[in-house]
Amino acid sequence: MLQDILPHVYYNEYKDKKPKDTDVLVLQKGSQVLLRGTSFSGSSSSNIPSPADRFELPTVAQIRSRFPQVAENAFYLFSIDNQGYFTASDTDTVREGDGFFWQRVLALREMQHDYHSFGGAVGWQLASWYDLHRFCGRCGCATIHASEERAIVCPKCGHSYYPRISPVVIIAIVDGDRILLTRYQGAGYRRHALVAGFVEIGETLEDAVRREVMEEVGLKVKNIQYIESQPWPFSSSLIAGFRAEVDGDPTVRLNADGKEELSEAVWTDRKDLKIEDSSVSLTWDMIRKFMERSGGFA
Repeated sequence: MLQDILPHVYYNEYKDKKPKDTDVLVLQKGSQVLLRGTSFSGSSSSNIPSPADRFELPTVAQIRSRFPQVAENAFYLFSIDNQGYFTASDTDTVREGDGFFWQRVLALREMQHDYHSFGGAVGWQLASWYDLHRFCGRCGCATIHASEERAIVCPKCGHSYYPRISPVVIIAIVDGDRILLTRYQGAGYRRHALVAGFVEIGETLEDAVRREVMEEVGLKVKNIQYIESQPWPFSSSLIAGFRAEVDGDPTVRLNADGKEELSEAVWTDRKDLKIEDSSVSLTWDMIRKFMERSGGFA
């Protein structure tokens, strides 16, 4: 999956350090990240690169050669092995050209998977958090970075902000040798997926499983079993994957809560499953395990 980068090692402890020329600089602008290389020619709706696409995260030296002030103001995020990942806040001055271009961050999940796709995604997640906390939500004062930990502090009222992670559940709903595959509405991810949703305040993970399944496909489930988890930087989430069996009538009632989040939900026999996506996502790792009768799927 995306976080599986062995033999490389991810070090997420905070350090107050200056960047080296060979370090990576992850620059964020909303849902976009700055890349370097051949311009991305894949569909803007699917974010699927073509075989001709060649892109990478820029180094500090590459940014300094064109945007020296941005590189000068870079601050530390984390390291993978001995290579630091940094970001900077003043991205409005960064223009496309000379091999640099802005692209939706989801393109990173389509890169040939290595530690840079994981590093770029987590870097974008942290850079987005810093960008959203430039001002104090309590008093409106401009914030500053803490020097000894990963935190943002308001110099006026003293309130401290730390990165937040949103819990999500994803559910492989099974009925014997069948698994329920869904497809989202809209122009986002168009491959099949599993039922998923954010955990609400005051809710256990298991209660979230029951609620999401009922809301999205109108089914009751039983024998809820934890399978595995995954950090998912693109939504600042920690995803917990579960297997659950249908309890009673397996007839699907799509979008039972009336929100129309899904365009499709179909029971698919194990023998008819086909891998539609790479192994970077928990969704497709769980589907693969169901196909192989492994990892908790009988």
